[in-house]
Amino acid sequence: MHRRTRYPLAEAVRAAYRSGEEDETLEPLVLVDDAGHPVGRIGDGDYVIFYDIRGEREVELTSAFVAREFPHFPRQPIKTHFVTMIEYAEGLVEHVAFPPVREVRNTLSEVVSAYGLRQVKISESEKAIHVRYFLNGKRETPFPGESFIVVPSPEVENYALRPEMNACQVAQATVEALSDPALDLIVVNFCNVDVIGHIENREAVLRAVAEVDRCIGAVVEVALAQGVTTIVTADHGTVEKWLYPEGTVDTGHTDSPVPFILVDPALKDVALRPEGALTDVAPTILQLLNLPQPSEMTGRSLLMSAVPPQRRRLLLVIADGWGARDDPYGNLIQEAHTPTMERLQHAWPTTRLQASGEAVGLPPGTVGNSEAGHTHIGAGRVIMSDRVRIDQAIADGSFFRNEALRWAMEGARRDRKKLHLLGIISFYSSHGSIHHLKALMQMASEVGVPEVYIHGMLGRRGERPESGARYTEQIEQEAERSGGRIKLVSLIGRFWSLDREGNWDRIEKTYRWLVEGKGQPVRMDQ
Repeated sequence: MHRRTRYPLAEAVRAAYRSGEEDETLEPLVLVDDAGHPVGRIGDGDYVIFYDIRGEREVELTSAFVAREFPHFPRQPIKTHFVTMIEYAEGLVEHVAFPPVREVRNTLSEVVSAYGLRQVKISESEKAIHVRYFLNGKRETPFPGESFIVVPSPEVENYALRPEMNACQVAQATVEALSDPALDLIVVNFCNVDVIGHIENREAVLRAVAEVDRCIGAVVEVALAQGVTTIVTADHGTVEKWLYPEGTVDTGHTDSPVPFILVDPALKDVALRPEGALTDVAPTILQLLNLPQPSEMTGRSLLMSAVPPQRRRLLLVIADGWGARDDPYGNLIQEAHTPTMERLQHAWPTTRLQASGEAVGLPPGTVGNSEAGHTHIGAGRVIMSDRVRIDQAIADGSFFRNEALRWAMEGARRDRKKLHLLGIISFYSSHGSIHHLKALMQMASEVGVPEVYIHGMLGRRGERPESGARYTEQIEQEAERSGGRIKLVSLIGRFWSLDREGNWDRIEKTYRWLVEGKGQPVRMDQ
């Protein structure tokens, strides 16, 4: 006789850990009834609330449900009523709970364009949206005189197999851009430290850090030869704080500051402010380009003295995920071979910039992320994050009166259809919060939705080992209080569900998990 467990999915995740799986790539799990049938699949006429708050990784899965024309894989002939917590792409869905304040105006890129200067942004595809969209104040189209170069990231099963990624090609594209005298501003993102830092593989991280250091050295050398002023900075920290105090690995972002280095022989004696934030990068660049700072930019130039007003060309290097921390414990930046960054910080004016928490529009004490980092580098002012907006709405009660959320919940109750809550189950993730999911569960109970099914995504970025199972059990406990109206019925690793590189096989796997119940069955009596 089988023992009936109260928290079957949490136990299934722990079993997956024992067999070698991890949260990020967890194979889909599906709760089944006593007859072995999947419970709570998304069907025709059902209502779905996708409560994630980043967007760029949520577009593909959302499109699989709402796009009229969809050539990527065959879909079931169902129509769903879809609500997203924030706007993932303009016009993608009709109902958005927290619509955006439209694009940030007078960003660094817009000012550079307005004065007739030419600019190019270069990155691997893994970070293309950050230098194209977030750095430009969430603008979809390029400004006049602006272009983008995207180097495809390598197609490998696990980036730890190739931690160098395609940084070499990114550096080569930057060198070619530096040779074009018509380009006034060149922005390059080296993504390796952030991308590989999320993988629990120490040697791969050390190789990634060393590769970025080597590539920075190559482009700075050419910039010096071309007479181009260079700024080296980062959007947030990652691997400079790679261990928790007790020694377990922390694969998430950090609250560390980031370096800021100014490389130009003519400015070698310029003093930099000892304290700053990412919001100060754009004002500094505008001063170096001899362009006026718009009133919307409340950041301050980091230069403590005037610089000769002349035509400069400028290279902005964003070493994605490169945090600054003096403590050697768990500091893989210090441990890696980084002669370039060590030399630059010794030879040129340098300071450190705040890149987390309130300095970048996030809740106090929270870690930075690439979206907030790039947004604030380009905006030159603090932009309140969607997470803060939603947290405030929960605190003041307006969340529970939100028109889009009530539309879905009241529609499911009226039409006698299922309501599905879809999203990340995590506390630290920049894609969403377990706090928001619990608020939705509370709201669904108050509205009286008869059937609520939760489909969770797991991913250990910034979380302690086996955090996915702990959070899963929290949600199963919370659902237990609903008297059976709310159930957590399926889980999947975010590797499959939150793609942004057009890997439609992953999205198809997620779609069939949600609609058809394709996955490892989890019985309540296991």
